[in-house]
Amino acid sequence: MPSPLISVVLPAYDQQKQLTDCLESLLAQSFRDFEVILVADRSPDVSADLADAYAAQHPNVSALHLNAAVGIGRARNAGAARARGEYLLFLDSDHVLPPDAFDSLAERLAETGEVDVLLFGHTRRHGGRDWPGGAQQQLGTAGGAVLGPEERPELFGAPPHSWDRLHNRARWSDLALAFPDGRYEEVPVVQQALMDARRIAVLPRECVQLRRRHTLHPTGSPGSSHFDLFGQYERSFELLDARPALEAVRPHLFDRMIRHYLFVFDLAGCVTRAERPQFFQRAAEHHRRFLPAGHRRPAGREGLKFSLLAGGSYPAFEVAKLSHIARGAVTARAGRRRTPQPAG
Repeated sequence: MPSPLISVVLPAYDQQKQLTDCLESLLAQSFRDFEVILVADRSPDVSADLADAYAAQHPNVSALHLNAAVGIGRARNAGAARARGEYLLFLDSDHVLPPDAFDSLAERLAETGEVDVLLFGHTRRHGGRDWPGGAQQQLGTAGGAVLGPEERPELFGAPPHSWDRLHNRARWSDLALAFPDGRYEEVPVVQQALMDARRIAVLPRECVQLRRRHTLHPTGSPGSSHFDLFGQYERSFELLDARPALEAVRPHLFDRMIRHYLFVFDLAGCVTRAERPQFFQRAAEHHRRFLPAGHRRPAGREGLKFSLLAGGSYPAFEVAKLSHIARGAVTARAGRRRTPQPAG
């Protein structure tokens, strides 16, 4: 049997009851040369029966059952080991694809020839609205050429997702890439894949939509926490330190790390009130430890956050945040007072 072009590795976690939507969007693809590997471990959020039902009904869907609760990372590793396709795509249950997504990916690969990584765009649906993905700027300015990481250091400033890129399966195997345990397990893996890629291509169109209802990261391995994020970026910088030819990557990776820390720190439901001082201090320590020489902070409010984090004072950071919220509330009230009331 010939190998499909794309192997979709999809852990069958279904806590928010979105797995069916994801599967239906895959099965609705106009491009049919793909397989789906549903990985069902023993986690309570996994829908093994749903995985088996789809595998029984669709020849290009298979269910892989694991005999323990291992978490997202190891589930992905098991699915990648089972895959037969030329390229790997790692999805989660809260992703949906437009019907022509795989067509667009196949057409781009026909243009580029074999690549190690193909990055593409995504959108987010939250609060009833669609938002552009965090890699929009990097993808929009990358151009059409197929280049290596030393020529595309700005791509390391994009969010390190596992689901907005195709990975060459043979290269993945040659590099012995594997997701580690813990939350945010994709961070060092996708960054190593980029660092060691020989040919990187970009498709600047949205091929996946994230519909994460609570905007939280999917379940990690047993015993994981949001503090795992620090260890994952430590792994990334260790990888970069071992590749001196990629020094131009450092400022982009640093900015991405700090943006990621600030995002998790501010996102409701991630870091508890009691954990906030410790999380902030860990982030500040990494700011000092990994700060590149001659680094230029971003402009505007984001740059102010970088500066406050560099200062290492959690109380000062919180005061500045409260001051900003207060100014916003005053501005909003003033705007409402200036708005003419409709005639009654």
